[in-house]
Amino acid sequence: MTRPLPQCPFNRSTQRGENPENFIFIAIAVLAALFFAVVAMQPSDFRVTRSAMVSAPPQAVFDQVNDFHKWEAWNPWGKIDPAMTQTHEGPPAGVGASYYWLGNNEVGEGRMTITDSNPPDLVRIKLEFLKPFAATNTAEFTFKPEGDQTNVTWTMYGKNSFMSKNIGLFMNMDTMIGGMFEKGLAEIKTIVESPQ
Repeated sequence: MTRPLPQCPFNRSTQRGENPENFIFIAIAVLAALFFAVVAMQPSDFRVTRSAMVSAPPQAVFDQVNDFHKWEAWNPWGKIDPAMTQTHEGPPAGVGASYYWLGNNEVGEGRMTITDSNPPDLVRIKLEFLKPFAATNTAEFTFKPEGDQTNVTWTMYGKNSFMSKNIGLFMNMDTMIGGMFEKGLAEIKTIVESPQ
């Protein structure tokens, strides 16, 4: 006596009037829900910090940051797109000085405005990204004397949007942004330490 072979689940579901494609849609929906859950669990805040020692007094390093006109010589993002549009508004330096840029896809579009300027200790900047996606963060530069050198620290912090949380799953933002900070600080060091 032979036993009947078990029926394929898809055949049974088809016989009951169910469409096998429903299983595919359900699987996609479950995977999408898992992905959104993982993204949502990423940190809500971020902070990237890099420091460098410069053989110069704090005021000399402070002056390189407090005046956006001087950023052209050391800004690492400016070197990615030398053809980007740059516009300065407000006072030449210090609180209220503003810098607008419009560049290629790597550089994007945005505006920086100095909100705090305490020579020679601190420069705080409101950083507004407009493209490729909108975000508002804070950048800070601090300058601390250590013997005959200055410890300059570049920090950026803010809230992680859903988009930035998503990007953070595939790219290490601290490494990527921090690497650019390191390049900029190295350029400032070269400029300030060079004979005038």
